[in-house]
Amino acid sequence: MKTYSGIDLHSSNNYVGVIDDKDQRLYRKRLPNRLDTVLSALEPFKDSLEGVVVESTFNWYWLVDGLKEHGYKIHLANPSAIKQYEGLKHTDDKWDSFWLAHMLRLNILPEGYIYPKEERPVRDLLRRRLLFVKHRTAHILSLQSMISRNIGDNMSCYAIKRLDEGAAESLFDSPYLVLAAKSNIAVIHFLKERIKLIEKAVKSRIKLREEFKCLLTIPGIGDILALTIMLEVGDINRFPQVGNYSSYCRCVKAERFSNDKKKDENNRKNGNRYLAWAYVEAANFAIRFSPPAQAFYQRKTAKTKPVVAIKALGNKLARATYYIMRDQVPYDPKKLFS
Repeated sequence: MKTYSGIDLHSSNNYVGVIDDKDQRLYRKRLPNRLDTVLSALEPFKDSLEGVVVESTFNWYWLVDGLKEHGYKIHLANPSAIKQYEGLKHTDDKWDSFWLAHMLRLNILPEGYIYPKEERPVRDLLRRRLLFVKHRTAHILSLQSMISRNIGDNMSCYAIKRLDEGAAESLFDSPYLVLAAKSNIAVIHFLKERIKLIEKAVKSRIKLREEFKCLLTIPGIGDILALTIMLEVGDINRFPQVGNYSSYCRCVKAERFSNDKKKDENNRKNGNRYLAWAYVEAANFAIRFSPPAQAFYQRKTAKTKPVVAIKALGNKLARATYYIMRDQVPYDPKKLFS
């Protein structure tokens, strides 16, 4: 007899359901988020289990890694792609766990990508760098706004980055404004050091693989963006077509039209937000260093908003990098901007 298991995972507990090949429910129980407890629950079915489905939540690492290390065949379910019968009046964790196992039995389970455990910490560290960059930018803009509001001087972001705490006393008369400015400056310098430390650690630990070295030939993509793209993509062959990759990078409109009228918007946040950020950054750099990219951006800007033009250029770069990574060929602007 073949069995199938689904685990509906939450922040502090999980619900385990097990069915057989005739959809008979063999086990159902809510368990705490402890690996030994989950292993004990699945142990009686280990020899007959065809697979264990874990829903892709924010905290799936420990469960998926632990079950894989103990010999279970794991499937990571993609929640945004799972279809349910809309006529259902009641669903709960028990129903969800059995539904995951049922889809696995029917071989219709939409699966997510289980990122290799070895490179996952480095990818997450690079994501933390982006968080620090955003926080540093917020403090720079806050200080810039305070200077403009109280002094009337429009100080550039570059100049603010070079300020030290002593400069705050010459900028403001009020001791409270001086303290606020010193606090901003101190945080800016601290985050700058942390960002450099993370970049140094990532560069020393991870080298660009062969299929990603060609990314450096693209104007606008340097070491950090290339590493970000490589670590977020993982295996480029998991995307069967360029459209799948472009959609994953959030470069595709999430809209539904009927009779030339907009009817609804789909899930715009479905995809990888870090890749979406990377290609917008690459597009902003490309219009500075690549004449063909700049000409494309200017043509788009004449017809639409600058932010839409940047996104369009980012989409072209995303589609180009797909073929560059898949075929391991250098960047050719003639093919991209023919």
